[in-house]
Amino acid sequence: MRLIMMGTGPFAVPTFRALYDTPHEVLGLVTQPLRSGPARRPVPTPMRDVAAEHGTPVFDPEDVNTEPAQAQLRDLRPDLLIVADYGQILAPATLGTARLGGINLHGSLLPKYRGAAPINWAIYRGERTAGVTVIHMSPRIDAGPTLAQAATEIGPEETAPELEIRLAELGGPLICRTIEQLAAGQVEPIPQDAGLASPARRLRKTDGEVDWSRAASAIRNQIRALEPWPRTSTNWLRPGAAPLRLILGPAHEVPAGEHQSAEPGTVVVATGGELVIATGGGWLRLEAVQPAGKRLLSAADFLRGYPLASGDRLGPAIG
Repeated sequence: MRLIMMGTGPFAVPTFRALYDTPHEVLGLVTQPLRSGPARRPVPTPMRDVAAEHGTPVFDPEDVNTEPAQAQLRDLRPDLLIVADYGQILAPATLGTARLGGINLHGSLLPKYRGAAPINWAIYRGERTAGVTVIHMSPRIDAGPTLAQAATEIGPEETAPELEIRLAELGGPLICRTIEQLAAGQVEPIPQDAGLASPARRLRKTDGEVDWSRAASAIRNQIRALEPWPRTSTNWLRPGAAPLRLILGPAHEVPAGEHQSAEPGTVVVATGGELVIATGGGWLRLEAVQPAGKRLLSAADFLRGYPLASGDRLGPAIG
């Protein structure tokens, strides 16, 4: 099989590396163009590093769906496109440049969590199981027939970046097995049940704002899900001073005590190195807090430096 890898982000790296351990030929890497970082220097990408290690040509069209980009792909005479964390939607004509079209590694157990941020939304929604799916690509995003799946339990403390690393490692062997089955004509595509599909749209900055009327468990899931961006934040509504934005670090649910009827967003404990907030369902103990423009502090260090007190309120800034 003559393969073209299409990927940009770190989720695609284990799959790309795994292709070189197969008997198939890797013709090239198609990836996003380099973007400038600090001091206008191009930000290196791990996918380009893997290609360089193996002497694999790299193609980085601004739009892979243009005729010149499609002609480049056709000239390589690929049998199959391998797509993971690429960053562009492939038009039918682009998929048609390969004899067998394309297969995509998606970071969810499709049809659940179709879209750009499946791992984040799985944790946000409190799922206990996550996984990866290989689909035969179709014009509709993440809607092609399923070729293979692998599942794993989500750890109770696991954040989105941690889970992404584990799912990426699951994906490499799964893609390679699927390629072998395609080469042997042994794949049995399973159509997705569209009625079970759920969206996993791209994250927005506003997704990180805490609604303290939600349960403590839900807010804890939000904190784990929204690392490293947009992160989860709230405002300390300081009496007589401007609100101070606080980015929340790890947190845990704790049993409600004598102030169990406190309004959601009320600080119920701010002593002894413990910072506990009332929510719409239980209490949440914040293990670490990052004041706007400062570094992440343990709850004990934060309370030593900031006069937050029991009875203070956290919530959206007014005005």
